[in-house]
Amino acid sequence: MVARRRLRKLVDQVALAASVALLLAPCLFVFFWMLSLSVKYDIDNTAWPPVFWPEEVTFENFAKVFEESPMFLYFWNSVQVTGSATLVSLLLGVPAGYGIAKAKANKMAGMLLLSRMTPGLSYLIPLFTMFQILGLIGTVWPIALTHLVITLPIVVWIMIGFFETLPHELEEAARIDGATLWQAFLYVALPLARPGIVVSAILSFITSWNNFIFGAVFAGRTTRTMPVAVYNMLTFESFAWGPLAAAAIVVMLPVILLTIVIQKEIVQGLASGGVK
Repeated sequence: MVARRRLRKLVDQVALAASVALLLAPCLFVFFWMLSLSVKYDIDNTAWPPVFWPEEVTFENFAKVFEESPMFLYFWNSVQVTGSATLVSLLLGVPAGYGIAKAKANKMAGMLLLSRMTPGLSYLIPLFTMFQILGLIGTVWPIALTHLVITLPIVVWIMIGFFETLPHELEEAARIDGATLWQAFLYVALPLARPGIVVSAILSFITSWNNFIFGAVFAGRTTRTMPVAVYNMLTFESFAWGPLAAAAIVVMLPVILLTIVIQKEIVQGLASGGVK
């Protein structure tokens, strides 16, 4: 009986590992192929049959990315846009999620979800007209403000789910002890919702960092973000696959490092939300 249970457990683990590997295989293949392109010479990138990994690794493509474009400036622009959009989304979205959850405003939550599902292109023309009248086209501010359109609904929607499942008795006890509604939110609900805040901040950061369309429309020559900078490396004459892949790796690197550093926080937040 014990041996049968161990065998069944082993079979389940192998099946789970195989399923995960099968699901991740396309993503991992694309990532490693892009990494391979970034460390190969042009002759290897255009060779047939394809050379998956070169005999001689080169980092000239990464050097070319920083030599031919002000990548550090674009990185700073992305940090400004993403940081401000994520911070403002948290400052506005966390209290909004708490208010919607406590008021049980399900219709408002549904409208919020609808705005989240609406494509960003739907907001492009009216926002462009407004920022053009204000004379802000070509600066960083319209990009950061338009990113709120996609980051704020993420924060509010996630926080509604977390605040709805918090024990009401703790807040009621704080109110009985003389705390105001705002104090109950700050000192009771907010610390308990920390996993949700972390998850919503990470998702907002990733979504804002990878957003392309708003930066392509509202940015100027010196206010481009990282995804727009990668797009501008494309030419109609030829494709320099090596520098293009290297630029894509540079754009992905901050998000990858952030995910690795706070991996435990992500797992804790998602697990907490899943249990609730």
